[in-house]
Amino acid sequence: MAGEEFEGGCQCGAVRYRVTGEPMMTAICHCSMCRRAHSAPAVAWALCAQSQVVFSGQPLREFSSSDEAQRGFCADCGTQISFTASFLPELIDISIGSLDDPDAIHPQLHYWHSRHLAWAEFADTLPRYLELPPFGDD
Repeated sequence: MAGEEFEGGCQCGAVRYRVTGEPMMTAICHCSMCRRAHSAPAVAWALCAQSQVVFSGQPLREFSSSDEAQRGFCADCGTQISFTASFLPELIDISIGSLDDPDAIHPQLHYWHSRHLAWAEFADTLPRYLELPPFGDD
């Protein structure tokens, strides 16, 4: 649905964004870095081309969570909004929880399930990948 649009932003409203078109992939990540960054047992992401996402309002502040990855957040309220990495060129993950209507995008799979918390198992039938799912021809 190329005409589909999704909007979202941070808790205080200083950072806003619009995603045009369907995400390339949607997933729930169970890695320890996402857990710590979001203070949550898992994080739902919508992977998009950077060209699909337009930010407005205050610019995101970035934190390098590793040598290859940056996490974007609101400098005022701390809301975690994005994830970019050198191994995902020209792509950006947007946290589904930061959408105005987070129920508009449903996750398709779980990844880094090898790191999931035993007490936080999801009651769904989505595929579970021990680490990253295959991308494209991989």
